[in-house]
Amino acid sequence: MAVPGAVRDPSSIDTSEIRVGEVDAYLARAVGEGPRGGIIVIHEAFGMVPHISDIARRFAAAGYNTLAPNLYTRTGSPDPTAFPAVFEAMFGKPDHETVADLDAAAGHLRGLDNANGKVGVIGFCSGGRQTLLYACSSQSPDAAIDCWGGFVERATNDEETTPTRPTPVRDLASGASCPIFLAGGAEDQNPSPEVLHDLEARLRAAGKDVTLKIWDGAGHAFLADYRPSYAEPQAHELWADILAFFGRHLA
Repeated sequence: MAVPGAVRDPSSIDTSEIRVGEVDAYLARAVGEGPRGGIIVIHEAFGMVPHISDIARRFAAAGYNTLAPNLYTRTGSPDPTAFPAVFEAMFGKPDHETVADLDAAAGHLRGLDNANGKVGVIGFCSGGRQTLLYACSSQSPDAAIDCWGGFVERATNDEETTPTRPTPVRDLASGASCPIFLAGGAEDQNPSPEVLHDLEARLRAAGKDVTLKIWDGAGHAFLADYRPSYAEPQAHELWADILAFFGRHLA
């Protein structure tokens, strides 16, 4: 199986486990002098599975300083095979806490000795929602890529809002502070193409810089090469688009 962005030369990157603010994080740095842009990678609902660390290493190999925070540090990561626990962890993470954790991550990346001051953010599944939340709630990110972030129109399957998710993320669109790339699969239902088109319309109506791309023949999590949802041709095309988008905005 061909994986987009696979690290061919491990000596080209440095990796470490660190603490940033109140959460644990995985740091992958491009070796060599800067200046280099930074990228925050936000994990799926399952938490810091090995795939997320691998994505961070791929970005480092592409020339970025990359930080993947474990947003479940305070409560502990759920068993990824136990969906009730996964949903409990995902829905229980307070939005205001997420924004604060990501601000700390951005600050850490900007403080690195080879940083150029630019920081992008990308997330997958629930991390895509967190990416959009962050881009619409903070002035810190310079670019954001939301990959199939679900529950942007409501808090849970049964509730429009909850104490931890007091405002549907799509209702925050007018606060977007940076260019946003929305990526989705035509066969996905959370978010569905209809939800993504509505989100794009809201961002455009607010005068925001937004790009939407929906891949035919792909469903949810089609970049996740460790899951049955992986769609190889679409994943390679998406990876090229991701690098081009960050290249434009984080140089």
